[in-house]
Formats: sequence, structure tokens, C-alpha cells
Amino acid sequence: MEWKIFWTAFATLFLAELGDKTQLAVITMTGKTNAAVSVFLGAALALVLVTLLGVLFGSAITNVIPAEWLQRIVAAAFIIIGVLMLIGKL
Repeated sequence: MEWKIFWTAFATLFLAELGDKTQLAVITMTGKTNAAVSVFLGAALALVLVTLLGVLFGSAITNVIPAEWLQRIVAAAFIIIGVLMLIGKL
């Protein structure tokens, strides 16, 4: 286990997910259903599976695209999405 990578991934995702629409959906669902354990387990499983897909896709795509180019592509995509959101096109 590479602990530095583990804690970097944990901190990055924890901060990225804090206060996002997924967390707001979980808050709303819990309030409506009053079933905190079921909402927690369902949301946790969903996040684990989505993360698994990301890891599998990331492992596969870096066999085709070098990691530094993948990072550039993702950075450009974030910038484009941000600009589109700012001008109201997304």
C-alpha cells in the first residue's frame, strides 16, 4: 500500500465532494425518508462503484494516452466546462 497516494486521494476526493450536489442530494434524501442508514449505505456503495469505474478507466486509458497528456486533456476540459458555465451555455 502506498500510503502517501492513499492519503492524497482521500484528501482530494473528500475536499472535492464536500458540499457538492451529491452531498446535498444525500441531505435531502435523508430528510425526506428519515432512513439515514439506508441512504448512507446506498450513497457509499454508489461512490465506491463510481470510484472503481474511474480507477479502471484511468488504468486502461493510461495504456493508450500518456499520463501527462491525460492530465492536460482533463485540465483543458475543466477550463472549457468552467467557461461554458460562466457564459450560461452549460
